[in-house]
Amino acid sequence: MSELIENAAGVAPVVITADVIVIGVASMIVAERFAPLRRTVESKVRRIVRNLSVGGISLALMSLVQAPLLQPVASWIVRERIGLMQLVQWPRWIETLVAVVLLDYTLWWWHWASHRVPFFWRFHLVHHIDRDLDASTALRFHFGELALSVPVRAFQMILIGVDSPTLWLWQTILFASIIFHHSNVRLPPHFERLLVRMIVTPRMHGIHHSDRRDETNSNWSSLLSAWDYLHRTMRLDVPQEQIVIGVPAYQDPRDVTFGRILLLPFRRQRSDWNAAIPSAGNSPPESTRPA
Repeated sequence: MSELIENAAGVAPVVITADVIVIGVASMIVAERFAPLRRTVESKVRRIVRNLSVGGISLALMSLVQAPLLQPVASWIVRERIGLMQLVQWPRWIETLVAVVLLDYTLWWWHWASHRVPFFWRFHLVHHIDRDLDASTALRFHFGELALSVPVRAFQMILIGVDSPTLWLWQTILFASIIFHHSNVRLPPHFERLLVRMIVTPRMHGIHHSDRRDETNSNWSSLLSAWDYLHRTMRLDVPQEQIVIGVPAYQDPRDVTFGRILLLPFRRQRSDWNAAIPSAGNSPPESTRPA
């Protein structure tokens, strides 16, 4: 691992990210075709084009913003020995392993906040209103959400004491994990039951993308599933065939077009967990799925 860390320092983060995205998304799309986990409701080609367009804009802006801001932070951390990892003198591979685990845990809290804080949810909502869930959804993050994540990432680095190579190594692993667990790939159930004890799997994350609020407010982990076990937010009790992907107020295909989702955080917000079509004299149901 030490050699991998040192090599990562000499490779542009943009190249690493691009390789992971291209190989990861392409391989998962092929696997989804042969072993789908959930049935789809929308044209796959249309969704892939839309999601890649949203993700392309966001990643392009992030490549211009993140490195110039976080590289000086990383240099300052090492120079001034700031953060937990700068206070210890362990073998390099142990320091890196601990830093990656701590980065993943603090990301759990950022994901939790993205759902719980209304301002953050405005931007994260773009990710959740996809009406299907597959590998392309892993790239469907609004550029505003990624911009908000930059100061959060800086805080993670300062708190933990993360240097630049470790950050890029973690982000590469994280990208691979996000593409994998957003995929619509059916794994053998017995294998997935074992795998989910360690990392986030497609079935686990599918529940997080349910149109029922109590199910969406679970399974917030991004790489290691341990954090949901730790905080008792793990749910594995929902059959995939019962899950309706999306957010009830945005089940109309006209609400999830490319232009509308880019403008969504800046528009007047709906009552997300109520269906878009109200019935006379009654409050609409919280979910499109019968209780």
